[in-house]
Amino acid sequence: MKGVILHGGHGTRLRPLTHTGPKQLIPVANKPISQYVLEDLRASGVNDVAIILGDIYPGKVEEYYGDGGKFGVKITYIHQGEPKGIAHAVGLCEEFAEGQDFVVYLGDNLLKGGIREFTHKFVGSNYDAMILLCEVERPQLFGVAKFENGRLVGLVEKPKIPPSPYALTGIYFFRPVIFDVIRKLKPSWRGELEITEAIHILVVGGYNVGYNKVSGWWKDTGSPEDILEANRLVLDELKAEVRGTVEDQHSIQGRVALGSNSIVKSAALVRGPAIIGEGSVIEEKVYVGPYTSIGNSVVVRRGEIENSIIMDGCLIDVNERVTDSLIGPNTRITSDIDTKPSGRKFILGESSQITL
Repeated sequence: MKGVILHGGHGTRLRPLTHTGPKQLIPVANKPISQYVLEDLRASGVNDVAIILGDIYPGKVEEYYGDGGKFGVKITYIHQGEPKGIAHAVGLCEEFAEGQDFVVYLGDNLLKGGIREFTHKFVGSNYDAMILLCEVERPQLFGVAKFENGRLVGLVEKPKIPPSPYALTGIYFFRPVIFDVIRKLKPSWRGELEITEAIHILVVGGYNVGYNKVSGWWKDTGSPEDILEANRLVLDELKAEVRGTVEDQHSIQGRVALGSNSIVKSAALVRGPAIIGEGSVIEEKVYVGPYTSIGNSVVVRRGEIENSIIMDGCLIDVNERVTDSLIGPNTRITSDIDTKPSGRKFILGESSQITL
């Protein structure tokens, strides 16, 4: 079986972060979201992977993943460019698939427990396609499964009145027949070729479409709130590991992962679950609270940080509390306590949101 990771999309809800890179490279617990996807495929025995690139800095994706060797897989890059829908992206993979079964995995999705079990189930089945479903609170935001007497009878994209609470996750198993269906699709009102419609055609056309309901959590990380929740979910399973220096052992409470060449100074407090990358410095009297991810080469001189993601190369030097925040790479947040009147100065990208 082969694997396909979709790495496109505009990421409009994640601006300004996506002005400078694709959303799938935004880190959760100090690892790009799409790396979790790649590692899940590898753990499921899928080692031949295509990454479908969009038009948001595709070179950064190729630079990070290379030929896949350092991740234990072989990577082929396919350029989609402008987003024209998931089904359009899948249709570009026909030559790569070479008539084999394949699994499509959206690069901004996270699934607890991974897909190993489902991969084996699909390989051993006679399904033409198989989908994974998750019960959600607001199914009208997703493609939704429709059932009759426990039998899958159709799929509806973002229905006003959902026929069930079960949403399609961004993980699809296909056999090559899907390419015949995609060739016949017409763009939706969004101007895209919809994968929901393609699978619906298989269902109503009498093809054998299986489904499984995932029992653990599933996250579609399309918004800042989703990414922070994913960060919390991943950190909830964090294993404590201290590879750097902690000057006072009382400065670490709970499950904390500290990277090599990082330092937590005396009188600082890092309360887990939290992760700090390599070469970072947490100065005296700084507080790092639960569900915080701090990347590599970060310096926190002053302040309190909680439930936030601080990416590589940042400087935090404020007499403030930072919470529920996504702070992009190489950002400097500073304040001068001697300046009167006191105030805050921000340099922010387009579509930023500030809550004080």
